[in-house]
Amino acid sequence: MTIGKSPRRDNRRSSAPHSTTGSPSAVPSGEEAAGPAEAVGIGRVLADARLLAGLTVDQVSAGTRVRVPIVHAIEEDDFGRCGGDFYARGHIRAIAAAVGADGDALVARYDAAHGGAPVTKRPAQLMDTGPIRITDHRRPNWTTAMMVAIAAVVALIGFNLFAGKPSRSTAGASGVPLAVAASAAASPSVQPPAPAAPASPSVAAIAAAPADKVTVKLVAEKDTSWVSALDGNGKSLFQNNLDQGADQTFTDPKQIKLVIGNAGAVHVYVNGKDLGAAGEDGQVVHLTYTPGDPQAG
Repeated sequence: MTIGKSPRRDNRRSSAPHSTTGSPSAVPSGEEAAGPAEAVGIGRVLADARLLAGLTVDQVSAGTRVRVPIVHAIEEDDFGRCGGDFYARGHIRAIAAAVGADGDALVARYDAAHGGAPVTKRPAQLMDTGPIRITDHRRPNWTTAMMVAIAAVVALIGFNLFAGKPSRSTAGASGVPLAVAASAAASPSVQPPAPAAPASPSVAAIAAAPADKVTVKLVAEKDTSWVSALDGNGKSLFQNNLDQGADQTFTDPKQIKLVIGNAGAVHVYVNGKDLGAAGEDGQVVHLTYTPGDPQAG
């Protein structure tokens, strides 16, 4: 007797073409009983694995934070309620981890059935046209102004000499030569040095992390990403979308284990050190961090 088998799934499976070849997939032992001639859907694999694990849909939903209607839809191979391929992959991987199935194999099957894995977008190469020179026409030409002032002073001195006036007129009331005063007046004022940029708030926020624990901070800088975080005892700390501009910080004495669905969008700080982006855009990464050297395990 097959448990959880709906008539609609039976019709779809019976109409699928029989295949004698194909790569093996990570499914529960109940799939081998179906035989190579029967194509078992991703939802059927997850449903059988859930039943073998003795879990209900409500328990799977509570453990993965995937809503109950979406779990039911996925077990019926209906991924339209997931909100897109990116979230469908994340839901499949989360449910597979909860019921003990091979999430990587099921995601690979999903990609094969829905046009392949996502391609990392690369920035278009810009045409190298050489250095660009920008002339700020609003900035006053101090060199020209100084030359004009010096020329005026020289003309005034020459006029005074020919008129028989003492050359003391070339000095101002303070005794400073007019040429020097004009040069000083024409010179632009010296700007004070710009203040140093403050330290990054993200780094400062975890700089005081205790040395005997691991502290991980995730910041969604570029886009939204699905994130799963487990502590050293396997307890779920966070399983949800990390929206752009949001951040999450996790601390544990043993380790922090992460699954990041859109690695290029998430910036990682571990034990006060900036490790940069978790990976490439659209890439799913698995990371483990422990106290001490902040290198991915």
